[in-house]
Amino acid sequence: MTRRIFSLLLALLLLGPATGWAAEYQVIVNANNPTDILTKEQLGKMFLKKIVKWDTGIPIVPVDQEASSPARAAFTRIVHGKPVSAIASYWQQQIFAGREVPPAEKAGDAAIMAFVKANPGAIGYISGGATAEGVKLLTIR
Repeated sequence: MTRRIFSLLLALLLLGPATGWAAEYQVIVNANNPTDILTKEQLGKMFLKKIVKWDTGIPIVPVDQEASSPARAAFTRIVHGKPVSAIASYWQQQIFAGREVPPAEKAGDAAIMAFVKANPGAIGYISGGATAEGVKLLTIR
C-alpha cells in the first residue's frame, strides 16, 4: 500500500509541470536580463507595478497578452489568483485615482517576444507551446 502511494505521488510530481501551469504559459525577459528565477509573488507584483525595478536598477516594463488570450487568462488566474476582469477593474481604479496605468497589451506571442527583445527591462509571457527565440525563459517558483 505504501509503495503504491509513493508511486502515485512520484508520478504526480513528474507529470505536474507538464500538465500544470507551465503548459499554459511561459514567462520571458530580455536575453540580457541576469534574472533566472522569480517567485509567483514577485511576478504578480511586477505586473501590478508594485515592484518597479530589477535588481540591476533597470525599470521593469511588464507587457500583457490581449485580454481575450488564453495565455493571459491562465497567467492572471495562476499568478494573481483572479480572473482577467478583476485585474482590469484594479487597473480602472488605479487610473481613476491617478496612480498608474496598466502594462501595455500586445496581440499574440510574436508581438510579446518582439517587445521583450527590444526592451532591456521588459517581462512578458507567451503561450506554453510557443518557441521562445531571442528571449530568456524564467523559472517561476
